[in-house]
Amino acid sequence: MPTHVINSDTIKLLRECNAGVKMGIASIDEVLPDVKSDELRSILEECKRKHEQLGQDTRDILNDYGDSGKEPPAVASGMSWLKTTFRLTVDPSDETIADLITDGCNMGVKSIRRYLNEYEAAEEKVKDIANRLIIIEEAAQENIKKFL
Repeated sequence: MPTHVINSDTIKLLRECNAGVKMGIASIDEVLPDVKSDELRSILEECKRKHEQLGQDTRDILNDYGDSGKEPPAVASGMSWLKTTFRLTVDPSDETIADLITDGCNMGVKSIRRYLNEYEAAEEKVKDIANRLIIIEEAAQENIKKFL
């Protein structure tokens, strides 16, 4: 247990980052089997690796605080899966995959920015994790835009 009192904004922001990381990994896992381009596959696998590392960082801090984290909302996960499955059934191209991942990154960045504003009293190390997640998502968008 930490030796100082943890404010609720710190835990809440950390939970949202943890859920966002899980959603990002799940989204990449959903599309990887359909990727045709070795370059796109490599970009997505690197993005997944960065998400997994950040996920480990969030879990470590949550464990330090005695918190188990948060799962992505079931409705959001289910809708994402349905949209992905439908779109890839209709058009299983790398362009479709890049479009789906770009949409996911956009939603992730908007959500994390909103949570950073909402939980402004969070500890700086947790704000740093949120900002790292934003950087990972924005880099993914940049790296895959040539496939759109």
